[in-house]
Amino acid sequence: MKKLWTALCIAPLLLASAAALAQAHSDKQTKEDIERHRAMAAAHEAAAKCLEGGKGEAVCMKELQAACKNLAIGKYCGMKHAH
Repeated sequence: MKKLWTALCIAPLLLASAAALAQAHSDKQTKEDIERHRAMAAAHEAAAKCLEGGKGEAVCMKELQAACKNLAIGKYCGMKHAH
């Protein structure tokens, strides 16, 4: 659970980095990036709630991967943190 909270704490930093990069994007690309970041944040929030609910890391990770399919790179929904 500590791992997930660490990732959630890092999310604002990633969003700030994305905002800096967004300057090079068109308005349409920027809006698409915003939507993806919000979707990834929602998926990570759902994973945190899953863990809080006691479902277990394996179940919550499967749910996270399903929520992030075709949304982010890698099985960690665009974020990988220390274990």
